[in-house]
Amino acid sequence: MTAKDIIIGIDLGTTNSLISVFTESGPELIPNALGSFMTPSAVGYGDDGSLLIGQAAKDRLVTHPNLTTARFKRYMGTDHETRLGKKTYRAEELSALILKSLKSDAETHLGHSVSRAIISVPAYFNDVQRRATKTAAEMAGLKVERLINEPTAAALAYGLQDREAETTFLVVDLGGGTFDVSILEMFSGVMEVRASSGDAFLGGEDFTDTLMEYLAQTAEIETKDLSPEDTSRLRATTDKIKHKLTESFEAGANFSLKGKEYRLSITRDKFAEICEPLTKRIRLPIQRAISDAGLKAEDIDRILLVGGATRMDCIRGLITRLFRRFPEHEIDPDHVVALGAGVQSGLASRHAALDDLVMTDVAPFTLGYEVSREVGPDAFEAGHFSPLIERNTIVPVSRSHLTYPVKLGQTIILLRIFQGEAPFVKDNVQIGSLNVPIPKNTKDLEAVEVRFTYDASGILEVIARIVSNGNEVRLVIEGNPGSLTPQEIEQRLQALDGLKIHPREQQENTAFMARLSTLFESLLGHDRQQVGHFIHDFETAMHTQDAKTIAECRQRIEPMLERLEDKNVF
Repeated sequence: MTAKDIIIGIDLGTTNSLISVFTESGPELIPNALGSFMTPSAVGYGDDGSLLIGQAAKDRLVTHPNLTTARFKRYMGTDHETRLGKKTYRAEELSALILKSLKSDAETHLGHSVSRAIISVPAYFNDVQRRATKTAAEMAGLKVERLINEPTAAALAYGLQDREAETTFLVVDLGGGTFDVSILEMFSGVMEVRASSGDAFLGGEDFTDTLMEYLAQTAEIETKDLSPEDTSRLRATTDKIKHKLTESFEAGANFSLKGKEYRLSITRDKFAEICEPLTKRIRLPIQRAISDAGLKAEDIDRILLVGGATRMDCIRGLITRLFRRFPEHEIDPDHVVALGAGVQSGLASRHAALDDLVMTDVAPFTLGYEVSREVGPDAFEAGHFSPLIERNTIVPVSRSHLTYPVKLGQTIILLRIFQGEAPFVKDNVQIGSLNVPIPKNTKDLEAVEVRFTYDASGILEVIARIVSNGNEVRLVIEGNPGSLTPQEIEQRLQALDGLKIHPREQQENTAFMARLSTLFESLLGHDRQQVGHFIHDFETAMHTQDAKTIAECRQRIEPMLERLEDKNVF
């Protein structure tokens, strides 16, 4: 294999990043300049103004918090900027610096230049975040051959050597900043992703934050009064205590503040107790993934733990209780994603040591469009979400719906396209829009066939075809949806402030609509459509602003809602 054929695998993590390459003996991690496989995802400036990457920057997080930053992966795809000294950086720019450092380490190790990479991303990263990751790679001088979901990479690292057996994996991936769960099946050289779910804002760093607040409270330290330097020192001490708890039932450390010595300590059981709100957030995505895959807990053959945060006893205990068996963690949880990315890099470069492996993936989010619902005689309410390609549908996929204009004689339809799970488009992410001219028809409503075609690279093709004359309008969305501008957010807030008191704002109705919306997000197929009808009926009732009509509608829907909720319990 020539140098130009070499593709490296990269685990671009919230806390640490790793790099790998596939060799005759399998995937191998590449050490950095310090001889470590793990490069902290930290960037900062030295006293002489030089840029520091990795461990050198991490070491200064405590002493120079205004000149150093970490955990910026969480801001990928947003307009958030981090100030380091006199300069500001977007998350893509900071990530590019990490990737550039990894690229340099790989070139030193391999003895030649590197320009192609496989990069892992959380399965629940949306299109904006995935595009931001590709942008960061391009800024670092790397062409991204493929973005691979972190749980899929983990399954490759664990399952490639036993591809003849039919196996169903559940991968629990809790890293420093994100949580993913995926269900994969392996059979006859095919790895099929059945379902993915997760929480892009949950990771080991949140457990550290929770522990720090608890330790500070018990020691009567007001964290809001601490300087940035003291906050960084307290956080670093907390992190050490958290790591010690993976080995012992109690851990503690001394912390000096303004000449006073504090003794910080906690037991493993107490740590599990204060982190219970976080561990509850882990359960729901697992429940959703199993439900979406159409499986039961006993159908899972292997449970794999990925990510350094899965070393915590409260996490391993939770998974063990949920599935009534112990999960697997033979491969170092910090290394497994990078090793899997290395396997994928070997597959992408058609390495001689690898047989062909067919991989299928799923759509991580539901794709759909905005529709208006009838809420009274000649009254329509816009802003409702009509799912077309539902989350966890195997891709590539093509689906179509028939839709109609609201009024006779209408000559144009604005087709607004969204991704997300909420029943109202305001709570989802708009990824495109399309003006569809239609013939002026005063006798019948013109039918328009809306077709979405989505492929594994994240490209969505939207075609709107006028049924009566066959005319088509086409839009291709290349995985780069926009987000609300500050002006749009401000306009929405002003619009909400201007609303009069309405039954929707009454507590009982608000809670009921929240139950409907939550259930809509968690279900798929016929059950989801049924909840969509419930939402429509309840919206129509609220539109009357008649308390009796609303109460009767709520009472009618309640028993059916309860049955669907019971059916969805894991």
